[in-house]
Amino acid sequence: MIQLKQATHEDAAHIALLARFTFTETFGHYFRDRSDLETYLNQTFNVPKLQDSLKKSNNLFWLAYIDQLPVGYSKLKLDSPTPFLQSDSICQLQKIYVLKDFLSHKVGLPLQNAILEHAVKKGIKNIWLSVLKENARAIRFYEKNGFNILGDHDFQIGKEHFEFLAMAKNLY
Repeated sequence: MIQLKQATHEDAAHIALLARFTFTETFGHYFRDRSDLETYLNQTFNVPKLQDSLKKSNNLFWLAYIDQLPVGYSKLKLDSPTPFLQSDSICQLQKIYVLKDFLSHKVGLPLQNAILEHAVKKGIKNIWLSVLKENARAIRFYEKNGFNILGDHDFQIGKEHFEFLAMAKNLY
């Protein structure tokens, strides 16, 4: 059984560890130079940085547990405009990551639903996200859940160049 919890700054270490593992599981094989990956992980998913992020009112995180083990997390960023969609009421589904061994448990759906429910309660009209173009599984998941492709954009980490799709969904 999947249990969700909205995270607090006290959960930063769990999120940092999950983030490091899930990012590496998802993107690690794209890095030719492991030091680029390590640098990114150390800069992006360190506990103090995540504690600061959790303290910001526009950042909301959820943790997913199975048998009391943290197996995934999600992040909603309120008031997060995108050049792909003109809206005065928009947020971003910034992250849904689940440990590879728990993907078959369908943990992503309740994490996504927690984000969507919170956005609707806040009266937000639109939500957008970025997904790696090569991540066909995630793209199918989002399309199945009502997200449409808006365009594409690039992201650079060290020497690696990544291509992402921007997707969005109307909440009303």
